Amino acid sequence: MPVPIPRQRAIPAAESGQASAAFSPGGPSGESTGGPAGHATGGPAEALPAPRAATPVDSTTNLTLLVIEDDPAGSLSVPEMLDAAGKPIRIRTARNLTEAERLLTDDVHCILLDLALPAPGRAAESDDELATLKHVLRLAPRHAVLALTASGDAERGAEAVRVGAQDYLFRDELDGRLLSRAIRYAVERKRSDKAERRLTESRLRAQENARLERGLLPTPLLEGSSLRFAARYRPGRSRALLGGDFYDTVRTADGTVHAMIGDVCGHGPDEAALGVELRIAWRALTFAGMCGDELLSTLQQVLEHERESDEIFATLCTVDIAPDGRRAGLCLAGHPSPLIARPGRPAELLPYENGGPALGLLPGARWPRQQVELGGEWSLMLYTDGLIEGRIGEGNQRLGQDGMVDMVRRQLAEGLEGEQLLRAAVSEVRELNGGELTDDVAVLLLDRMP
Repeated sequence: MPVPIPRQRAIPAAESGQASAAFSPGGPSGESTGGPAGHATGGPAEALPAPRAATPVDSTTNLTLLVIEDDPAGSLSVPEMLDAAGKPIRIRTARNLTEAERLLTDDVHCILLDLALPAPGRAAESDDELATLKHVLRLAPRHAVLALTASGDAERGAEAVRVGAQDYLFRDELDGRLLSRAIRYAVERKRSDKAERRLTESRLRAQENARLERGLLPTPLLEGSSLRFAARYRPGRSRALLGGDFYDTVRTADGTVHAMIGDVCGHGPDEAALGVELRIAWRALTFAGMCGDELLSTLQQVLEHERESDEIFATLCTVDIAPDGRRAGLCLAGHPSPLIARPGRPAELLPYENGGPALGLLPGARWPRQQVELGGEWSLMLYTDGLIEGRIGEGNQRLGQDGMVDMVRRQLAEGLEGEQLLRAAVSEVRELNGGELTDDVAVLLLDRMP
């Protein structure tokens, strides 16, 4: 046998379905501000708009109670009530669900439902004792509901709370103090339930977005290559995993390793989506055998078709490393040149004099491919401008490429390499900036060791 649940216990309310509401000019009928509940007469239900939320409650709001009960004898009397501010609680009554549907306007805060009210339509033919309550919950999913039951029928009242009512009351306990307190409690609990549900939905959306963004981050395809790979990625957007920066690394069937890093102007969700599209397009075109100017020209066409505005552009750096690892082809589209570090020589930037414009700026632009000698042992670092545009100190001075080169030289001299080197570089840039960087940062490192 079900155990009665103490009233005003915090049990989550169940809400479902849709509510309909309509109002008559000049205010709804059957409304009072205390005393015995009068009856309102109503005609057929009208065409009703979509459900509306109950008016928010504050210190200046008069609470309105809609009583739904069928009491021909008139024995049910709703006492005069005051809210927490001492204002009278307005009472509106309906003898059936048709009237209730008409009187359920957006200024109603709480519903007092007599569970003895006959169920509507087909619901009346069922054995469900709470069919009327379930119908009201579908009718008014955003309103607080109090269930009114016969004295001593605590089990039915408790079951009403399980179904979705905020509380239950006994018919012979309807004194003003108890009922006004129950109304305020029901309204606040309904508001708390809605806030908790919105928070839960927000968390679920955030988790789903995080799973989606993690799935969009690149997975390097370097099977069969002796090169070591490391990467660091920090989106500028708060609580995001993906920004407008993008990178990728793959090895094609001939043994060539292709690396790319790029930056869509801006760092919002639209830029992040465009960056993913460009990265996937680059990978597909690379596996199709494209390289250099032909590949970048095709990527520019992709950008022009996918961007939301003609003002959107993207910078890009591509490197294709020969199978023997000693040479590489370099293409720059408005992007900073990579840094190379070799034993016995200071780290330096690769040549960048022959770069082309950013993608999306000039129709018919060309991007010459430069041949670069790497040597037998080297570390090649590709990065976006988020790494070099952080501030230094309190002024407007930026780290810049020269400052980055000096920083990396010092970190290499300290014996840092691979993932440790990238972690240290990003951390120091953030510290120099005095806090989080506002722009996206992407850095990848390829190492060839003997």
